[in-house]
Amino acid sequence: MPQGYVRALDLPQVIPVFPLGGAILLPRGQLPLNIFEPRYLNMVDDAMAGDRIIGLIQPKGGTPALPGLSSVGCAGRITGFAETSDGRYLITLTGVSRFRVAAELPTKTPYRQVRAAFDAYEDDLAPPPEEPDFDRHAFLDALRDYMAHRALDIDWDTAETAPMEALVNSLAMALPFEPAEKQALLESMSLMSRAEALTALLRIDAADGGDDSASSIQ
Repeated sequence: MPQGYVRALDLPQVIPVFPLGGAILLPRGQLPLNIFEPRYLNMVDDAMAGDRIIGLIQPKGGTPALPGLSSVGCAGRITGFAETSDGRYLITLTGVSRFRVAAELPTKTPYRQVRAAFDAYEDDLAPPPEEPDFDRHAFLDALRDYMAHRALDIDWDTAETAPMEALVNSLAMALPFEPAEKQALLESMSLMSRAEALTALLRIDAADGGDDSASSIQ
């Protein structure tokens, strides 16, 4: 957790946003990104010169040239940065807090900026306590069925011992759900409700079958 973010008011109220379909960021989750478009290279430059905050948000509607924005995204802080020989930026965003888009602002920058309302998600700023009602055994059973149908694999030792937040949020971010399903996981108001929604998605997908190509979730 970046030092200094204790209350919603500690966060910047105007943030740049990076619209990215099929991807979500959750508090304390880490998301590697490969930045190559000039406008987003500029966005990273400006963020690195300031508070390092970027909002990741899924597009919704609009046009390919100017997609609409989902109502909720997640602000992340750039915690890893490298520049490649061909001018790309390889960054890591670490989730800080979800936000609701209060308004998109007119701007002269090549990237988009919004007024972000963090108030409803102030609890994101501190790790939640472990949920005594979380049935890890049932959750992992659903996950095993899903992985078998999708021919995917994970580090099961880690899955069995990881804190609930790390387990649930990392899977919500990494697994190949549809954008609307990802958005529903992002907008779940509590960690327990996200775990329940994720369990339901795992069971539905396993019942329907999945991709036959083997892979691994890192």
